[in-house]
Amino acid sequence: MSKRSFNDYTLSEDIIRALLSLGYEQPTDVQNEVIPIALQQKDLTVKSRTGSGKTAAFGIPICELVEWEENRPQALILTPTRELADQVKQDITNIGRFKRIKAVALYGKQPFAKQKLELHQKCHVVVGTPGRVLDHIQKGTLDLERLKYLVIDEADEMLRMGFIEQVGAIIDELPTDRMTMLFSATLPQDVAQLCHRYMNHPIDIEIQTQETTKVQIEHTLLTIRDSDKFQLLKNVMVIENPDNCIIFCRTQEHVDTLFRQLDQLGYPCDKIHGGMMQDDRFLVMNAFKRGEFRYLIATDVAARGIDVENITHVINYDLPLEKESYVHRIGRTGRAGKTGKAITFITPHEDKFVAEIEGYLGFEIPRKDVPTAEEVALGQLAFEQKMQSTPVIKRDKSDQLNKGIMKLYFNGGKKKKIRAVDFVGTLAKIEGVTAEDIGIITIQDNVSYVDILNGKGPMVLKIMKNTTIKGKLLKVHEANK
Repeated sequence: MSKRSFNDYTLSEDIIRALLSLGYEQPTDVQNEVIPIALQQKDLTVKSRTGSGKTAAFGIPICELVEWEENRPQALILTPTRELADQVKQDITNIGRFKRIKAVALYGKQPFAKQKLELHQKCHVVVGTPGRVLDHIQKGTLDLERLKYLVIDEADEMLRMGFIEQVGAIIDELPTDRMTMLFSATLPQDVAQLCHRYMNHPIDIEIQTQETTKVQIEHTLLTIRDSDKFQLLKNVMVIENPDNCIIFCRTQEHVDTLFRQLDQLGYPCDKIHGGMMQDDRFLVMNAFKRGEFRYLIATDVAARGIDVENITHVINYDLPLEKESYVHRIGRTGRAGKTGKAITFITPHEDKFVAEIEGYLGFEIPRKDVPTAEEVALGQLAFEQKMQSTPVIKRDKSDQLNKGIMKLYFNGGKKKKIRAVDFVGTLAKIEGVTAEDIGIITIQDNVSYVDILNGKGPMVLKIMKNTTIKGKLLKVHEANK
């Protein structure tokens, strides 16, 4: 059977070009099932394991379907966490780069006024958490009149207590003539009810996951007393010697304590949980993605949809009490066709929770003996060598995409009566520059930013230093990253 290709779908050259630059070689199973139906603008519910490529499954058709000429938001993507909202916004921006798709992320703990300003500019796709999205709707800062596409991502988490009312309130405000897509790794009863209430004869897609979860991820249970967990963790780290590992704890306090213990022993580690400032959470996740440290200690805030390449191990230091959480945690490893290991510590009184998880997975998780002193001693040298090695910093998957793009800064904006069309008109008159070489344009009150594509940035920068826009000679230089 021949391999599938993104060229098999009716996608524009701009989208295909971005996918090639991002290293998307061929569609995953969920993308192959979803993209053709989504392009027909039919409602969909999609159940597929984490790491199967769900974001691109809705991101590609959304970027294809939105009309660049329309200034107001056409797509709304709801996510349960701020980190996921920010990641999906970046994915949409990357996929839609050459079509000049502008995406905005809305979430709490960030200035409302700054988000309001972004929404007042040309904006095609809005990605956000329910609370902040609803806030913008109620304050009239999110224009819904032209909205045609709704995506509910990680639906099972979105519809848990505290989210379901907000999601319902948002949907009630949206145009009824729209396409709705719902994605999740698990589909509990609440989600089914939502489908019947808010969707129009949705097509159900389920990508079989049980065997994949079992084959791609090696599961292990280790029984240990609570007081002996830390020593067991150190022993497991020596024997497994992971390249990249997430260690999950049940509470913020456990994360803080475990991070202090490992940090004091010189482990290359950091932590993330919901009690941290949002900017700090982003800094930690970005550093982990780049490979600056190897061990991330986290609560379930990092288990939802966050895409970090090549996580070799997930260690459940504390057993999750909800079976769905186990699926989302282990979904951080064994992604995109790779294999991984999920090692779970359980105390003697937690067997009933294990039984629920196993019933949900559809298979028994193998129980193993804790490592012996001899096994630990055998792995000690290799472990210490890796501990002392210099980390190899990974390139971001968008580096290749952005290689030919230069963002230019101009010291003029709305207060000087400058509009996006003024930039396009001026830049397109430069010899060798066409409208296709002009990317996303962001106009603020006093400054503007323009992406120049196809490696033509240096030439445009040089010429614009002596070229007026609407009769005004603006200062121009390459924008800071």
